[in-house]
Amino acid sequence: MSNKITTAGNTGKKVRSDCFITLELRNSGGIEIEQKSKVQVLYGDSNIELCKNILTFFGIENAKLELEDTGALPLVIAARLEAAIKELINADKEYLLDLIEENNYSSEREQFRFSRLYLPGNTPSMMLNAGIHEPNGIILDLEDSVAFNKKKEAQLLVRNALRGINFYGAERMVRINQLPKGLEDVKYLVPHNVHMLLVPKCEGADQIQELEQKIEEIKKDHQVTNPVYLMPIIESALGVERAFEIASASENVVALAIGLEDYTADLGAKRTNEAVESFYARTRIVNACKAARVQAIDSVFSDVGDMEALKENVKVSKGLGFEGMGCIHPRQIKVIHESFAPETDEIEKAKKVVNAFIDATERGLGVVSLGTKMIDPPVVKRAEKTIHLALSLGLIQENWRNEFLKEE
Repeated sequence: MSNKITTAGNTGKKVRSDCFITLELRNSGGIEIEQKSKVQVLYGDSNIELCKNILTFFGIENAKLELEDTGALPLVIAARLEAAIKELINADKEYLLDLIEENNYSSEREQFRFSRLYLPGNTPSMMLNAGIHEPNGIILDLEDSVAFNKKKEAQLLVRNALRGINFYGAERMVRINQLPKGLEDVKYLVPHNVHMLLVPKCEGADQIQELEQKIEEIKKDHQVTNPVYLMPIIESALGVERAFEIASASENVVALAIGLEDYTADLGAKRTNEAVESFYARTRIVNACKAARVQAIDSVFSDVGDMEALKENVKVSKGLGFEGMGCIHPRQIKVIHESFAPETDEIEKAKKVVNAFIDATERGLGVVSLGTKMIDPPVVKRAEKTIHLALSLGLIQENWRNEFLKEE
């Protein structure tokens, strides 16, 4: 029988925190490992030990392995080697590293999602410190940012990242591939404490229901109890017309996002900063989301160098009713957070409404009034949300009501 050989990983002058593996399965000769590493003195022995353990785990006794390391973490090396092995042999089992304690947290249906930072799912260097920029969510992308011939490698790398990279409390999101191909991604995600799956190019409730069925099967097999939330991304004219149907397709749909690059391409229109060409779609998405009681999330702003234009874009987005947007560079996060945050006049009005509601409740009144105006329950709920948001952002203090009463 002739030897079988394959490669996995990335190599090149600009590649860092990654590795490139060449694996050759042989008929005899045992295990031979050659390593070229910038950090060989510090981690060379442990890298070789890891590789031997993985080869043994998959029952490989005779092989030559060449490891070109540019400072890869063990979770990256493990993912690359597992991908190479599975390219050569039929293996259903997975080599799993421990889930680090820092990643053992859950998500909430109603939490703030001002910002979500997209990271290519096959580029580990961008994942390692993404959490320190404090986005509300981190998206490990398996779709457009991953080359077709690297999809399987990315599945394993993202799985290991979910288990081993500290995201500092950010909501852990993954954008799967367009359905039905995306169904293949789910088994690498659901058992590993993913919080949310983004569903690209969604055009109907049937897609969400098919995905939900797959998720439930995997949750049952792996005894997963935490919810896996869904954020369908609307990227076509048909998707826009079916927005409410999609938003209400499952109780696990907590937000709807719009992807304007693909949407404007579907229209045959040029995307502009003024966004006149997408005004109908964006307002339609917001309306569908409010009707379905889920969050509306705006598209990414692609010019990472123009912060003023981004700021104006976010103000328009907020004015339309969106509650967050995507970002493709960490420098966008601060501007997005500041621009979506409630302004002073909003906070002051919310204080008055909530204060009136508390007073009416304490006095046993069934009607809430502020001055000569009656306050409806939706107005109170919105004010409470503003107060909660202002508290979480440090715009007001926990004892805000006492301070407010003093001012009164």
